[in-house]
Formats: sequence, C-alpha cells, structure tokens
Amino acid sequence: MYWRRAALLGTRLVRSGSSSAGRLKGSAGVSGSGMGNRTSSSLGNAATTPMNQIQETISDNCVVIFSKTSCSYCTMAKKLFHDMNVNYKAVELDMLEYGSQFQEALHKMTGDKTVPRIFVNGTFIGGATDTHRLHKEGKLLPLVHQCYLKKKLFLESP
Repeated sequence: MYWRRAALLGTRLVRSGSSSAGRLKGSAGVSGSGMGNRTSSSLGNAATTPMNQIQETISDNCVVIFSKTSCSYCTMAKKLFHDMNVNYKAVELDMLEYGSQFQEALHKMTGDKTVPRIFVNGTFIGGATDTHRLHKEGKLLPLVHQCYLKKKLFLESP
C-alpha cells in the first residue's frame, strides 16, 4: 500500500521527454518514453524496495532522469534530450509522496544526493553538467543509439 500511494500520486505528475514534452502523462510515477512503447509500473509495486523499483525503471528505459520540478539543472538536462529529439522518462521526485526515499536510494546507488541523476542505457552518466559534457564530446548520442539498437534487436529476436 505504501508504494501504491506514491505511484498513484506520481501518475499525473511526471513529464514525458518526447516531442510532447509539455504534456503530463504516465503510469505509476514515470512517463511513457516511446522507447519500446513500455511504461514502467515499478513504482506501484508494494512488494519491491525503492532500490528495486529504480533499477527496474532504469532497465526498462533507454534514458531515465530522476528530477525535481524546481531544479534548473534538471530542466536543462531534460531540454538537452528534448532538443536532441531523444525520448526519456523523467521521475519528478518532489511530486512523489515518498520521493525522499527514492532520492536516498539514488544516493546509495550514485554517491550523490543532487538531482538530476541521469541514466543512459542502464548506466549512471552523472548530472546535467556531466550530460552536457558528454554531448559536447559527441559521446552522448552514441550511448543512446546503442540502447535503441539493443532494444530493437531484443524486440525482433524470436
């Protein structure tokens, strides 16, 4: 029940990073990214811990941004992916009733409590500054494409 309430609260409060970036949508605290057309329901599973729910969200999506709505660095990171026409899932921690537990789990995973916490292809790449640096070095888009290819091959395999 504990996480179910967090998930229900989050369903209408998370933004999609696709071409409809301004539209609020999603299921269970994360938004539909269009990558594999899957929407994670991990944040609504009462039987799993925040760490497990975060891991499931990361593994189900090519790009995940754990964010807060009031954070200018989070906005900058989401804008970068939007401008690159890359879909992402954004989890707005400040809009979830139990967002602080998710932020603590992210701290244990990444070594820092700040947002955004950005994952590409299942790997933590850093915050907004790190993400912009990877983009300027020409390394960000190949990471994203690698995930697209992996998911496409997985979907096409018998």
